Amino acid sequence: MKPNHVCQNLRSKSMYIPALADAPQDPQHEGRSSHCWCSCTLTETGPDDRPVGVEICSSERGCFEE
Repeated sequence: MKPNHVCQNLRSKSMYIPALADAPQDPQHEGRSSHCWCSCTLTETGPDDRPVGVEICSSERGCFEE
């Protein structure tokens, strides 16, 4: 299930490759898609030094931007 609000800094290959839009999440990464990164840091870690992903980049994080 995808959240209603996604951080505007979250990037994914599925944004650029439509065939990946419905790809399943990687269960080894606790809900993080292995294809996500933060556009602020350009890594799989956000400015708060926590992992990024559709399920975990929420408004509860200080770096979240709607």
